[in-house]
Amino acid sequence: MPQAPETLDGWYSLHLFYAVDWTTFRLLSEEDRNELIDELRSFLAKHESARENNAGDHAFYNITGQKADILLWVLRPEMKDLNTVENEFNKLKITDYLIPTYSYVSVIELGNYLHTNPDEDPYENPHIKPRLYPELPHAEYICFYPMDKRRNETYNWYMLPMVKRSELMYAHGKIGRSYAGKIKQFITGSIGFDDHEWGVTLFADDPLQFKKIVYDMRFDETTARYGDFGSFFVGHIVEKEDLQDFLSI
Repeated sequence: MPQAPETLDGWYSLHLFYAVDWTTFRLLSEEDRNELIDELRSFLAKHESARENNAGDHAFYNITGQKADILLWVLRPEMKDLNTVENEFNKLKITDYLIPTYSYVSVIELGNYLHTNPDEDPYENPHIKPRLYPELPHAEYICFYPMDKRRNETYNWYMLPMVKRSELMYAHGKIGRSYAGKIKQFITGSIGFDDHEWGVTLFADDPLQFKKIVYDMRFDETTARYGDFGSFFVGHIVEKEDLQDFLSI
């Protein structure tokens, strides 16, 4: 039987997508809308403490297109912490005017196709630790998509020997590394947690870089033969100071 790779697992991850019910929201008085916006702003400000205390992070983006209006991405040390944040968010008054459209549960993951020193604790490695417990960039744009490794009669990733998978992943990783400084990438594992196997979250100040890296990877054997993708979500950052403009009518 082909060998399953070990994984290094960091913070738990929850992507929450919502559409704004603008038709109902615009019926509110300006005073009521401002009250909801202030409450949302306070919620986001409160949870900045997780970043400050190295106990997680979050990102808040306005999604482009009709799949959603809002993405709230939350990272926390334990899965139950994700529930706490989600429940708190769902109790905000503004959620009376939000329609859930999609969610994704996963955990920050590094595959052990990486060659690490067997005599050291990889969780204390100064190069690996910040990738498992990251501080999210405040980039202008975000891109999220779920994906699977193909398994059918012709191409089955899970039946390849470890040596071949390591070879393919090394070549695949070279493409990602060529975008260093342009894109910040986070891989989250979701096998047993959600409908796909991995989630990919990309940050960039130039959204065209998302198109370029995904296009380049289409020609890589790992993707061309073994990659299956879900829906793509792209959006622009909403700082808490920008909420008034974003939600104004």
